[in-house]
Amino acid sequence: MTTLQVTQRRSSAGSNKRQLDTLRSLGLRRIGHTVEVKDCEQARGMVHAVRHLVEVRDGASKAGASKAGASKAGAGASGSADKQEQTS
Repeated sequence: MTTLQVTQRRSSAGSNKRQLDTLRSLGLRRIGHTVEVKDCEQARGMVHAVRHLVEVRDGASKAGASKAGASKAGAGASGSADKQEQTS
């Protein structure tokens, strides 16, 4: 099943209670926070309700996920650790 990557890009300050509840239902907690939700009608409806606060990208399909993607993610994590050691 495909997923959507939803990232909160704008502050929820000034939003009504219904929009705040929708952000929380999507799993978003703060600006810059990204979650993956199943690509279904309900999720698309929630995203539509707060479209002015979020950014949406197509996520990777679970069947299409490969080890190559996982190794790239691991390389990025070790790269940030190296930067920390250099700055210390």
